[in-house]
Amino acid sequence: MMRRMLKSKLHRGTVTEANIDYEGSITIDADLMERADILPYEEVHVLSVDNGARLTTYAIEGPRGSGVICVNGAAARLIHKGHTVIILTYQTVDDAEAKHIHPTLCYLNKLNQIERVGHQDRATVTLGV
Repeated sequence: MMRRMLKSKLHRGTVTEANIDYEGSITIDADLMERADILPYEEVHVLSVDNGARLTTYAIEGPRGSGVICVNGAAARLIHKGHTVIILTYQTVDDAEAKHIHPTLCYLNKLNQIERVGHQDRATVTLGV
């Protein structure tokens, strides 16, 4: 059996721009993409913490060190400048490999700088009550 597993996450980034006139995608600072192992044109899921919007698009590189997270095209009607977002990537792996996945988790500050990077360890995951 194949399973779809979390590969990486940019957690709580701030949308710096929303460009309705661009043809589509999300522009992400190339440094953030590299650290989160996101390739140009890779599928990403974008979740707005502010309004609950969830969308699927692809990533394109923004200038290194810029902190840019720009929602482009139709998605800019759902997610706006100033929104806090979570950007996720997934991978498909076989059942045996799925039991050993350790996603890269990048935690961002309000300037879209990485504050810490971790790997989710199943042994330390706690559930909120």
